[in-house]
Amino acid sequence: MDVGGTKIAGALVHPDGSMTAATRRPTPRATDPEAVMAAVVEVVAELSADPLWERAVRCGIGSAGPVDTSRGTVSPVNIAAWRDFPVQERVAAELLGRGLRVPVVLAGDGVAMTAAEHWLGAARGHANALCMVVSTGVGGGLVLDNRLHAGPTGNAGHIGHISVAFDGEPCVCGGRGCVESLASGTAIARWALAQGWNGPDPTAAGVAASAAAGDPVALAAFDRAGRALAAAIAATATLVETDIAVIGGGVAASGDTLFGPVRRHLASYAALSFVQDLQVVPAALGTHAGLIGAAAAAMMLAAG
Repeated sequence: MDVGGTKIAGALVHPDGSMTAATRRPTPRATDPEAVMAAVVEVVAELSADPLWERAVRCGIGSAGPVDTSRGTVSPVNIAAWRDFPVQERVAAELLGRGLRVPVVLAGDGVAMTAAEHWLGAARGHANALCMVVSTGVGGGLVLDNRLHAGPTGNAGHIGHISVAFDGEPCVCGGRGCVESLASGTAIARWALAQGWNGPDPTAAGVAASAAAGDPVALAAFDRAGRALAAAIAATATLVETDIAVIGGGVAASGDTLFGPVRRHLASYAALSFVQDLQVVPAALGTHAGLIGAAAAAMMLAAG
């Protein structure tokens, strides 16, 4: 299952990563947590009608965060109705009510994306990898020694809140100079607008289009974002010796407009010999990463 601010999706994921019975519901814009859970129940009900339902061996839930996998709870910033919501327990009960007694594993969406890209995507074959989602926010996850490293609460690898500017602007997390406050789609658009850019589409995609057309402010906005990402990627690689960074999410869809500055600045930060061959590549799985990643995380992480 893939739980996000716009949709709640589910699928039966097969051992080769293919999916069947995929279904989705819009995430309710409700203040009642049970209204959101009702959409989850509908997805489970539809999946349970599939002939392969009884052959499922594990359930993975990839959710927008913050998550607390030690407690099985989620408090997604984009689902206001869910605060410390016990989604793991509630989904397990729903599965049991439909005849399926299987372990249920909760993962943050950045960790799920990492599991997907390591299993079938751009990080496949790499024992040590950082995977990132650069979108409205910036999230991520780590694979170390071919194992998904989620940390005690499931938030390890949350690269968006590494500080790369000690005197930078305050971040929504309470820190200062975080990657997310410099490199998220929101941050890119905000900075460009503050510098006088006035393109017709006031989003990161609009800034990217202007950058591709040579607009100097738009190019500077992506250069600033790329530098922040490069600093964080290099710091992570230096700390735990990852050899590849995979970047997905809406901002990564801008292609070389983002990847060019990241790779250019990386040379300034990844200076030590053991990180000089660090690769930065786009994610391979796109919109399928959430569901495939939830399944992959369920298999890679120990079940409770």
